[in-house]
Amino acid sequence: MERVIKVARMQLINKWVFIGLPLLILGCAFVFSLAIFWIVRENGGEGTMYGGGAQAPMWYFLALGIQALTLTFPFSQAMSVSRRSFYLGTVLLFGVCALALSVFYYLMGLLEKATGGWWMDARFFALEWVADNNGAVQIGFYFVLMVLLFMVGFLIATIYMRWRTTGLLVFFIALGVLLLGVIALLTFNQLWGNFWTWALTWTAAGVTLWGGVVAVVMAGASYLTLRKATVA
Repeated sequence: MERVIKVARMQLINKWVFIGLPLLILGCAFVFSLAIFWIVRENGGEGTMYGGGAQAPMWYFLALGIQALTLTFPFSQAMSVSRRSFYLGTVLLFGVCALALSVFYYLMGLLEKATGGWWMDARFFALEWVADNNGAVQIGFYFVLMVLLFMVGFLIATIYMRWRTTGLLVFFIALGVLLLGVIALLTFNQLWGNFWTWALTWTAAGVTLWGGVVAVVMAGASYLTLRKATVA
């Protein structure tokens, strides 16, 4: 466990990547959204306003998953850190960061509701589909979404470290073929209506559960790939 903690501390050598940038992205998105909300209200806009800028730092975590491997994995190998310790330490650090940000989202959502949407009937943090649930579901939803995006980036990075450009090319071609096959299946069998009817029944709790399952599968795939990854 001590080695795992050391890896987490090693990743935090560049605190800007793990802490500074996500907060900067979130802060900028929030300020710009408030400015847009105010402009709309001052020009006679009516009704509840919604902004999706709160998702911005979440998408950054996809890039963070890539950086967490490519920027520090070679250094860790030079320091004789085992791949298992590197993997666990990196995931542990990100899990803590994701949980802290998830709690922050929830608390800001409460503040947003208490102020009537920042006194403008605006929604930035407390988007109704998620905010209508209890606190545990809200925090779990944000946490799973961030972990899932991180694992997507981390898996892509491990594929590159293991099979380089050829491996990534094959992976994305296979992914494209799979998506095309699903689209063709839904189209030729006229199932799009059924698909959207089913999609509209999704709940935040359900998405959290199945998103967590997918994240665990991707985490396992990432670790297995990392075990055979090469530095050079």
